[in-house]
Amino acid sequence: MLLSKEEVILYKGKEASSSIQDRSLVDEMYYFNIGNHFEAFKFLGAKKQVNNDQDGYQFTVWAPNAKCVYLEGDFSDWAELRMDKVAETGAWTIFMQDAKEWDLYKFVIEDHDGVKREKQDPFAFAGEVPPKNASVIQDIPTYEWHDQEWIKERQQSNMFASPINIYEVHMSSWNRHEDGSAYTFADLQAELIPYVKKMGYTHIEFMPLMEHPLEASWGYQISGYFSIAGRFGHDFGPLMSFVDACHQAGIGVIVDWVPGHFVVNDDALANYDGTATFEYQDPNRAENVRWGTKNFDLGRKQVQSFLISNAVFWLETFHFDGIRVDAVSNMLYLDYDIGPWVPNKYGHNVNLEGLEFLRKLNTEILFRDPSYLMIAEESTAWSGVTKPTSQGGLGFNFKWNMGWMNDTLKFFGIDALGRSSNYKLINFTFMYMHDENFVLPFSHDEVVHGKQSLLGKMPNHNRYEMFANLRVLEGYRLLYPGKKLSFMGNEIGQFLEWRFYEGLEWSSLDREYNTEFQSYVAELNRLYKETPALHEQDNQKAGITIIEADDDQETTLSFIRHGKAADALLVCAFNFTPVERSHYRIGVPYAGTYQVVLNSEMKTFGGNWVSQTTNFETVAVPHKGQPYSLEINLPSLAAIAFEPVNIKPTSETTRNKNH
Repeated sequence: MLLSKEEVILYKGKEASSSIQDRSLVDEMYYFNIGNHFEAFKFLGAKKQVNNDQDGYQFTVWAPNAKCVYLEGDFSDWAELRMDKVAETGAWTIFMQDAKEWDLYKFVIEDHDGVKREKQDPFAFAGEVPPKNASVIQDIPTYEWHDQEWIKERQQSNMFASPINIYEVHMSSWNRHEDGSAYTFADLQAELIPYVKKMGYTHIEFMPLMEHPLEASWGYQISGYFSIAGRFGHDFGPLMSFVDACHQAGIGVIVDWVPGHFVVNDDALANYDGTATFEYQDPNRAENVRWGTKNFDLGRKQVQSFLISNAVFWLETFHFDGIRVDAVSNMLYLDYDIGPWVPNKYGHNVNLEGLEFLRKLNTEILFRDPSYLMIAEESTAWSGVTKPTSQGGLGFNFKWNMGWMNDTLKFFGIDALGRSSNYKLINFTFMYMHDENFVLPFSHDEVVHGKQSLLGKMPNHNRYEMFANLRVLEGYRLLYPGKKLSFMGNEIGQFLEWRFYEGLEWSSLDREYNTEFQSYVAELNRLYKETPALHEQDNQKAGITIIEADDDQETTLSFIRHGKAADALLVCAFNFTPVERSHYRIGVPYAGTYQVVLNSEMKTFGGNWVSQTTNFETVAVPHKGQPYSLEINLPSLAAIAFEPVNIKPTSETTRNKNH
């Protein structure tokens, strides 16, 4: 039974023989047990302390249903040391004056049947490289940050009106040394940051950096939530230095986070105190059949303290700019998995505990700093993912647009001659593009498990047409409303699927079209970043005027992106077939001159066009609801964009500018 606040006070008054530290620990555990301790990593785990003038470490673990808990480690020659039970808080603790930083240790949990199991510390800051599994004592280092200007600017800017173009990275397979060894954070600081800067991305997003025993899980089956994976180099300092260097280079850093489920390994969180501790007590709810993991009991108050403390830890300790929350759908639906399920008390399939946990998470994180990016990977049509919790939403500020991604990739995977009859895959997405604050993702999930690389998905007539299609695809993504995310390797036209155990196919840059495509992506990123029309009104209907979205016969598409100023616009047109469309008409709002700022078919990008007319004058021919129009030759398999120059003033232009 947990103590009430009044009982805590009474207990502290009666137990005069208890140390000050014990009394403080009872108080900390009170808030942990009611689900309102969001910095639990500051007292649970192995913490450096001074006790009776002796330096050492206080080891504390939450194991509420254990019969007894022991500590073993380097400092005890691996003899089991019985820990003290902390009142009725569920915590066990012991002080070790002989322990020192980088010592190995484990907890030994004895259940009520007398069975003992060695367990990792859920709050350990480091662990041995798998398959070894001891926890490692590590202190959070004192680090002198130099990113104050970056954080100040982030907090003062409007994320929804800013360019966000994310480069998704798997820590150990972006590149490797000649001997096959993985890069360290220091290696990435030296090479990845300049590369991302050169390519024009605004953020780096790491796939999970937390400890995970199986490399093939890519970090999504976590065993140590508060530790960097030992194979990545578990010392905190290099990661802090990397993030600091990113910020000084004008690059944000996001990390993937998995609060829905965890690894089943017996030495980690599963069945921690001999009973279902972090997972649901109902076996059907606890078992995640689809992924072979355990589902967190998101309704348990201590689990809420554990997980929200973990999010706070990564954001505040390492100055990350945000987290991408993995598998949100798995937390929202009782029937998301393939196993048996039981309806909630209302007879529905909504996981009420998961729903409230997500709202609580976002409320706490954004209360601490509203400029944090809280991004949901949510794969269904759940309404209000990015709506504030005060309005009944989940409280995220962005959501991956999985519907757009799936339909778009399916469309581009169809032979160009068959796209006419599948045109709805393109134009249907306009029906819901403003339902949430969306990120358009081409993530790691799209280039594994036989799905082929982005280049491999393109109709395979010849390399030229494959790259021409890929250029249209990337142009379409960068010009379409929404923030952007692309997985490493997409930008070089890698043909092989991603392999987590080796570096990217950098040698492909020696082949025809790959380097040109890389230059094209860099130019797209520059255009996106420097063009207000492409990011200022992403989530607003005023940010786009659709000109042509019904041309299923010739399979073209055109729209205008709008910034906040009347003349901050970009006219965009796409040809999804290998047939050039001459005398192609595009409606525009203002008379004047429009200049080509992008043509994916230029030879410098790997296309066939050596030169082209750069400026086009409007004609007074209304088209598709616009008072003027441009007449152009629309290249085959191409994305093309125009910006206005020397617009002739009209009363409408003047009125909009004055507003």
